Amino acid sequence: MDPIEVTERLGRWSSGRGPLYVLLASRLRQLIDDGELAAGALLPPDRVFAKQLAVGRNTVIAAYDLLAAEARIERRRGSGTRVAGTAVEPAPDTTSAPMFLNLLEPHPDLISLACAAPEAPPLIVTDAYAAMVPVLAAMTAEIGYHPAGYAPLRAAIADRYTRLGAPTRPEHILVTNGGQQALSLLARAFVRPGDRVLVETPTYPGALEAFHEESAVLTTLPIGFGGFEAAVRARQPVLAYLTPTFQNPTGTVLSGLRRQRIADIAAAQDIPLIADEITADLGFPGTANPPPLAADADTVISIGSLSKNLWGGLRVGWIRATEPVIARLTRLRAVHDLGGNLPAQLVATSLVPAIDATAPQRAARLRTGHDLLRTKLAVALPDWEVPPVTGGQTLWVRLPYGDGTSFAQTTLRHGAAILAGTGLDPSGGSEDRIRLHFRHPDEVLAAAADRLATAWRAYHPPARRPTVPPPLAI
Repeated sequence: MDPIEVTERLGRWSSGRGPLYVLLASRLRQLIDDGELAAGALLPPDRVFAKQLAVGRNTVIAAYDLLAAEARIERRRGSGTRVAGTAVEPAPDTTSAPMFLNLLEPHPDLISLACAAPEAPPLIVTDAYAAMVPVLAAMTAEIGYHPAGYAPLRAAIADRYTRLGAPTRPEHILVTNGGQQALSLLARAFVRPGDRVLVETPTYPGALEAFHEESAVLTTLPIGFGGFEAAVRARQPVLAYLTPTFQNPTGTVLSGLRRQRIADIAAAQDIPLIADEITADLGFPGTANPPPLAADADTVISIGSLSKNLWGGLRVGWIRATEPVIARLTRLRAVHDLGGNLPAQLVATSLVPAIDATAPQRAARLRTGHDLLRTKLAVALPDWEVPPVTGGQTLWVRLPYGDGTSFAQTTLRHGAAILAGTGLDPSGGSEDRIRLHFRHPDEVLAAAADRLATAWRAYHPPARRPTVPPPLAI
């Protein structure tokens, strides 16, 4: 593809806030994700492209480096810069958002260890839907539009936060269509192109996608947010994001002292701190779950959802924040979505108070899946490093050689989908890591382990090439 054609497709990429290279990367990212720039397409050389766009060469280089760090493009000496993937073998071998691969392009014979969620609605969910129908039928003068959420559901969520140690009123709650919409709303509300966001690394890839969509510049910190205060002072972020309980993907749980310290720093520095607590109810039997981070500082923005502890198909999540933040998010949500599914919110109103009652059964099933998959991998792949966790839904695996990205392509050819570590680590690290979830039934997990073992025997790591650290993940 010649530079003139690429330039024409870019359109008005330079309008808006932020450094030019961030805006250029954002527009190229959109063209790639929308399929306008196909897998394997050759992009112009940076010097030629810079001349065509009338910008400095460093602007193009920085934009290309950002997209390369996101695995959206590949830069190889002697063969130029191309959109990631190949024109000969397109997806499922590669995708711009690997976590969503099996959702966007489902393959019935593929075992997905990439997107974790309960396999089917439990009996408590189907019973709640049956009980909801008469309530819905009896409604009168109910238009069904509730941008902030159905009032009784907001009250039920607020009551649960209060019971867990974070006093909350319904006005502090915004109901969303799942946790991913909550992240997208927050990113849209707080981030403008070029703004800096602090994230732990590795982290949830859905959050990275939400921040990338707003052209954020990511600053990475280790699990536990070590160096948080110094990073806030030096980088002046507009937002910080972490998962304090059963972190995705590592399963880490922050200590009480560390949680308090992080919340205090964020409050003192007036930095909006997002605590993703969607996995907080996924502890194994005998594991005590810490209180929500909002119990340490009322200014913390909490995200919750029924997707992981009950069923993903409910698409009911929420944001807990101060009243001004909730009012701002509600106005933003109303523009894009007048309100969530009311029948689902009626059901959720009865399910939220039952989260704790369903915990023992959920915990036992999670522990069984965790132990089974680790045991199978230990027998079939003894060289793999598979640390145990005490809750959550994922294993953070270290490969003895090679890299997660090329191995993920091999597993697809053997009927299993996994997440490569680089997609969860914007610092450019975790190349030797993969993420696996253990929420499938026992027989599926056993089959998945067999397929991974077969793929590993067939795996041949590519020749390593020099990589340049991404300039935006600091």
